[in-house]
Amino acid sequence: MKKLLISRVLPDTVLDAARAVFDVTVRKSTAPMTLDEVTEALQTQDAVLPTLGDAFTAEAFARVPAPRTRLLANFGVGYNHIDVAAARAAGLEVSNTPGAVTDATADIAMTLILMTCRRAGEGERMVRAGEWEGWHPTQLLGFHVTGKTVGIVGMGRIGKAIARRCHGGFGMEVVFHNRSRVADPGVPARQLDSLADVMATADIVVLAVPATPETHHLIGAAELAEMKPSAFLINIARGDVVDEAALITALEAGAIAGAGLDVYEREPIVPDALRAMDQVTLLPHLGTSALEVREAMGLMAVDNLIAWNEGRPLPNAV
Repeated sequence: MKKLLISRVLPDTVLDAARAVFDVTVRKSTAPMTLDEVTEALQTQDAVLPTLGDAFTAEAFARVPAPRTRLLANFGVGYNHIDVAAARAAGLEVSNTPGAVTDATADIAMTLILMTCRRAGEGERMVRAGEWEGWHPTQLLGFHVTGKTVGIVGMGRIGKAIARRCHGGFGMEVVFHNRSRVADPGVPARQLDSLADVMATADIVVLAVPATPETHHLIGAAELAEMKPSAFLINIARGDVVDEAALITALEAGAIAGAGLDVYEREPIVPDALRAMDQVTLLPHLGTSALEVREAMGLMAVDNLIAWNEGRPLPNAV
């Protein structure tokens, strides 16, 4: 049996499927792999199933010029923690798990939209703190979502799933920005000419782009300045898509009405300034956090591993 390292504990169904084919080692830590751990894995494992934050960087590959590892079967659709070019140069293949995450991530986008616009986080904290004195007509007046305009940045699988929910469930007008033309967005939607146009038009901007060098700080001070003062920013992509310092400045100045965040620039660090703001909803990267979704992701990663083990093309090669 080939040796496989699984970087963090996964659901039992996934571990059982992997153990049926491979000699599996599972790390006990829930923290990302350190550079030393990545280096050791490249030297001792035939394949690795890495998870979010396990940094297979150019530095790691430089430490191991002739790695034993032949495949990184990433658990997740995003793989910005893997230097794919360096991996390929070292002779490794890389796969991911698209599709399995789509609906769950879109659901979290809707959760953030509703929580932020309707001030649900504020209300929940008020009740828990024993500060609620009863209903009255002007208490916690929020932003009515139904019929408003949502602007989606990144119209891939997840962006289209968000558009379906916004249009079909809330009667929202959908505009979007995408790096290429989208022939069929799946719902009535308008692809605007520029990111600035989407930022200026939308009442709610949802970020659904992959984390790449091109999308690093895609949303900065200039983009936030295009938004309406009444608009909200929702990020379910990756934290470094947003310049967090610029976002804090915009929120403190009242340049935008609020933000809903599931991801952060330096996870798990969340700036004190964001944590102090009532108009910001903060979730602990819950995008795919449902058992059946995590099982589907893990089994998809195992399918990639089995295909590689049998000499077949990877179903989900990066």
